[in-house]
Amino acid sequence: MDTPLQVVCPHCDAINRVPTARLGDGPRCGGCRAALFEAKLAALSEARFRRHLKHSGIPLLVDFWASWCGPCRAMAPAFEAAARTLEPRLRLVKVSTEEAPQLAAELAIRSIPTLALFAGGREVARQAGALPAHGIVAWAGAHVPA
Repeated sequence: MDTPLQVVCPHCDAINRVPTARLGDGPRCGGCRAALFEAKLAALSEARFRRHLKHSGIPLLVDFWASWCGPCRAMAPAFEAAARTLEPRLRLVKVSTEEAPQLAAELAIRSIPTLALFAGGREVARQAGALPAHGIVAWAGAHVPA
């Protein structure tokens, strides 16, 4: 029997249960009816990040960034391109360290951009510095729990 995973809607933050085998079938949110996976990044506040982290059954790949950071802006298109390859296996999100300084301090984000991979509510890998899309995909693929 196919075990359902919890998937947090990137639009309304509703928690949905989706069978693992159906993740790639274009599931929609039971709350707002939007697509759960659009191969687009979700920009999360601290509160939204905590909700996704707590309830997501799929790993979260987070880009911690700031609007004034040149390497962050340079990596943004690569991170977006990586989302097209990695979803629905992972959820790719962005968290601004300017808008969530307490979260950045709590997670000891010392440089930006920083990629952090979370699975099961815990951080499992971290990479500081800008990467090209293929580098993001390779790095994430090497660290996604089986």
